Parts: sequence; structure tokens; C-alpha cells
Amino acid sequence: MIVTVTLNPALDITHTVASLVPHSSHRVTDVAAQAGGKGVNVARVLHALGLPTVAVAFRGGLTGAAVAADLDRHGIAHRLVDTAGESRRTFTVVDLGSGDATVFNEAGPAVSGAEWQAFREQVHRLLTGASVLVLSGSLPPGLPDTAYAQLAGAAARAGVPVILDAAGPPLRAGVTAGPDVVKPNATELAEATGLPDPLAAAEALRAAGARAVVASLGPAGLLAVTPDGTFRAEPPAPLAGNPTGAGDSVVAAIAAGIHTGTSWPHRLADAVALSAATVKAPRAGQFDADTYHRLAPRPAGSRTPTPHPT
Repeated sequence: MIVTVTLNPALDITHTVASLVPHSSHRVTDVAAQAGGKGVNVARVLHALGLPTVAVAFRGGLTGAAVAADLDRHGIAHRLVDTAGESRRTFTVVDLGSGDATVFNEAGPAVSGAEWQAFREQVHRLLTGASVLVLSGSLPPGLPDTAYAQLAGAAARAGVPVILDAAGPPLRAGVTAGPDVVKPNATELAEATGLPDPLAAAEALRAAGARAVVASLGPAGLLAVTPDGTFRAEPPAPLAGNPTGAGDSVVAAIAAGIHTGTSWPHRLADAVALSAATVKAPRAGQFDADTYHRLAPRPAGSRTPTPHPT
């Protein structure tokens, strides 16, 4: 079972417009709302792939109830810990003309010490049957920068591999707990290390405690510095669409690879395929099945995408 942790979940609201023009009014051509937050997106992708997963998240107020209802509606297993504050919302505006997405993120409710203790206890109970623990996203107000490090340490003591997808101080603190994989994007990688070169920065994060680093480099694909070597994987061609959630699909593919025991090259090829398929889908946590099956690695004769050592 793959356990995903979302400390700052959200109700993701997506509006689609023909063209986003500042300082003007717009006619929305499509509107959707679904449970979100990075770990929830990972769980949604894993569930769609048919893998056993459970999402652990905070829940507060009417927005939190809407998050729970959406998870129930889609059959995604979850363990939600109540908070006194109202869960946050995110707003994404997708511009059909350019393919770009503009995102507005609320901060989220403050979490009390008692609520954090209840959350940790919930995760600890699930570690008994876990194959992977995924820690993703921002921290809500009230939690220390060491929150992910605390959970990663508990997983390490239980012998459960950890994937950490965070930024800033929570990433730097989390790395010291020795996660099996950290998954920053290029900007987060540079900010965490002060190094502009992705390869040097990834090696610095490994030196700081991470066993492997997988960096999302946008259209340039993925850079992975692992115990088995250093690899790059790229999509076969640029894909237009909504990039929101593509990084979460990378995390889902890596978690799936750890769960099933595939090699690093296979995991990266699958991650590129799943990320590309997410760009072709309308919302985070979803992927275009045709694109994924066209690009996903095959046992033999696969042409795209092909990770190569560096």
C-alpha cells in the first residue's frame, strides 16, 4: 500500500477560458472542482493506475467536507484528520489559447499541536502496512519546518521508503532525515542548494542526506541522481496542455516503481510518460490514457521515452 500525506489539502477549482486577458472579464467555458493538494493528486493518479493507495490529509469546515466527498465519490481510500480551521481552496485558470495555467493558492488553516499529534498517530498506524510513504506539498500555518522530517524519521524506523516532494525550509529539513527520494523542480532545487547547475545541486542534496534526487526540468524532462547511477529522461516531443499536476504524476510513477520493484531507468521512463499524459489532461491528478499508453515503457522494443545514463 502506498500512503500519501497531504498536510495542506485543498478544494481545487479550475476555470477554463478561451483566452486569459488581464484587466478584463471572461466567459468561463468549463468549471470543475475536486479534492487536491499534491499528495491527494498523487493518490488520485495511483488509484487510476489500479495501485493500492490511501490518502492522509487534514480536513476542516465545509471545504474539507467537499474534499472528503470528492474522494468518496471517486473511490479513493483516505484517512482524514479534523482541524478547527477551514480547509483551503486553489483557483486555476486555464487559457485554451496559449495552453498556460494561472494558479492562485490560499495559505490554508492553522494547525494546532493536538491536531498535528493526531495526524502523526494516524500516519504511524498506516506505516505497518505501507510499501511507500509519499510526503508532498506545502505546510499549513502552525506546523514546524521539521514536520516532514518527523514523518520521514518514523517511516525510516518502520523500514518504509520515503519520497519527499517539498520546497524551501521543509525540503532542507526533510533531507536530513534521509528520504529515499526527493523530487524538486529546477527552481526548488536551486533555492534549496544555492547552486544553479541541476546536476551539482542534485548531488548536493544527496550529500545532505537524500538517497536519490529526481529533478523535474520542465520540457527538458527529468534528471535523476541515484545509487544506481545518474540518468536523464526526456519526452519524445514538446506537448501543449495544462502542466498543473505533472510533477505529482512524476512522484506517482516513482512511488509505483518502488512499490513494484522496477529499475530506475524504468521508473523514469514511466514518470516521463505519465507526466506527459497529465499535461494532456484537463486537471491535476488526471492523465490522458492514450498518451500514457503510447509513451509508457514496454518490456522490449520501446522507443520513447528512453532514459540514458550521464
